[in-house]
Amino acid sequence: MINASRPAIRTLISALCLASAGLAQPAAAQAACPNRDLATRTVKFTTARGTFAYVVEIARTAEQQACGMMFREAMDRGKGMAFPMQPPRATGFWMENTILPLDIIYVSPAGRVLNVRRGQPYSRDVLQSAGVTAEVIELNAGEADRIGLKPGDRVK
Repeated sequence: MINASRPAIRTLISALCLASAGLAQPAAAQAACPNRDLATRTVKFTTARGTFAYVVEIARTAEQQACGMMFREAMDRGKGMAFPMQPPRATGFWMENTILPLDIIYVSPAGRVLNVRRGQPYSRDVLQSAGVTAEVIELNAGEADRIGLKPGDRVK
């Protein structure tokens, strides 16, 4: 789901790709993904339409970030996942093994929306940030449009 430039991430993604190709049990690939029971925090977006709060899970480790929202079949409204980028950097996400369509929101180190991309289920297309990113936040597809989220909007 995240930029696959680091060896640990490439290894995990390769294992997950093999699983999805039928060379391993899908349940085994899901079990290998440490993307459950993550810590949470509230993120607020301020747009021309108002302030909107979401409770997001925090994918801190490389392994948690590589798995992201993979294999999840549903996400409640008002929920999401955050990917801190330490150190901040340009990045790209993809939707390998991700069932849900997602809005992928790239946030600058200054706490402003850089860009929003719509991720399509199972796509391997890399969706790039529009610059140096301090955090990426994933919400259900359509949330960014619903709240009027645009580049330059404030994120806290």
